[in-house]
Amino acid sequence: MKLLLALAALLLPTVGALLALAVEGEVAILPAAAGAALAVAGAVGVVRAHRAELARAAAYVRRLAEAEPAAPVPVPEGGSPEARSLNAALARLHRAWRRRHETLAAQLDASERMLDALHDPFVLLDARRRVVRANQAARELFGGRLAGRDLAAGLRNPDVLAAVDAVLAGKASRNLEFTLPVPVERVFQARIKRFRPEARDAEDVPETSVILTLHDITAIKRMEQTRADFVANASHELRTPLATLLGFVETLRGPARDDPEARDRFLSIMQDQASRMSRLVDDLLSLSRIEIDEHTAPTGEADLAEILDDVVAGLEMKAAKRRIRLRLDLPPGLPRVVGDEDQLAQVFQNLIENAIKYGREGTEVTIAASGGAQASGPGPAAGSALANVPTLANVAALPAGMRRAGAIVAVSVTDRGEGIARIHLPRLTERFYRADAARSRAMGGTGLGLAIVKHIVNRHRGRLAIESEVGKGSTFTVHLPAAAAADAARDVIKP
Repeated sequence: MKLLLALAALLLPTVGALLALAVEGEVAILPAAAGAALAVAGAVGVVRAHRAELARAAAYVRRLAEAEPAAPVPVPEGGSPEARSLNAALARLHRAWRRRHETLAAQLDASERMLDALHDPFVLLDARRRVVRANQAARELFGGRLAGRDLAAGLRNPDVLAAVDAVLAGKASRNLEFTLPVPVERVFQARIKRFRPEARDAEDVPETSVILTLHDITAIKRMEQTRADFVANASHELRTPLATLLGFVETLRGPARDDPEARDRFLSIMQDQASRMSRLVDDLLSLSRIEIDEHTAPTGEADLAEILDDVVAGLEMKAAKRRIRLRLDLPPGLPRVVGDEDQLAQVFQNLIENAIKYGREGTEVTIAASGGAQASGPGPAAGSALANVPTLANVAALPAGMRRAGAIVAVSVTDRGEGIARIHLPRLTERFYRADAARSRAMGGTGLGLAIVKHIVNRHRGRLAIESEVGKGSTFTVHLPAAAAADAARDVIKP
């Protein structure tokens, strides 16, 4: 419209002059009218050409705006010098914008990779406590769908949430410790600090946000507790064999000094007590190491079939001494599991050794494995012997991907012994707990075997279940996540 008004203002004097000359007779009417018409037609042609060039430039700008950042957009050809100059300037501007976009995208990608490489969980929250950004460690800890949701959807610790609200309200930064009880108890130190991005201009007032970082101090706490437990347990359990050794030493130095028969008998007993102390110290050290690493799940894969073959082969002679037959029942194609081969071998070594010790002579110990719907099916009814077994990590705590059919591998060890009364089942995995203390000590047990089994299974995010019937025998079943299921669960966590 403005262009048309400007054109009319330019043509009006020319047309007016021609009409005036025609009225005064200086110019004939027809030539004057023809001249005016030519002037108007020329002006209209110029306007149309100019508008066409503007339309092509506008279309070029639209193509630039709609194109992908890396996609080339050809520059329109032809037109007036001014139009070509304008299009060339637009093309230079687009290339500069594209280079700037690529630089910013690379910087953002590098920042994201740096955050994801952090070992500690990192969460950025807005003023309404919604998650703006979370690194890989935070997504693995709280679940993959954090962005845009309230922090309480992933972290349900009231102390941490109250501290975040206080910092958002303007209070000073906070540091606190808290515990996450599942799937394995872990202790974290939380640091909560206000964060305000730099303002881009005087009118831009950025929204206050909060940075939440978590540092896993479980190992430190476990080491402190393990040190205290080790001293208490060692002093308690070593007192009896040490007193026995001291008593026999005094006897050998006194009344039995010149009695060869008594001396040989006492030395044999002393050797048994010393061996018991050695086994006890070894088990205590093993349990301490396992408890320190319990919160850190293994990342390798293990072949259960190979592990069970090796363990059974190593215990054949011990079983033969009690005329016990070891029967290994493995299905073809047993899935691999996520686990530490040495620790899993220790689990089944302890379970099969116990079955040999407490099974009746001349009977059979069955080691059976399965992987499928039965392995991952529903648990036992409440109140049954199986349901009473305590465990920190059970199948219900596993990701949904691991609970589907075929995702859990189960290995059971069944003996034909005297069985265990139901009253003892809830405490069987406590350290130094014995259902029959005298019989356990007589067989060389330290009271730590099942405690070691429980902590290793917890570290593997598995489940230990115990069934027993007095007079018939006991079954110890270990449920472990299959390797393929663990990979699928990790894929779900990724954003």
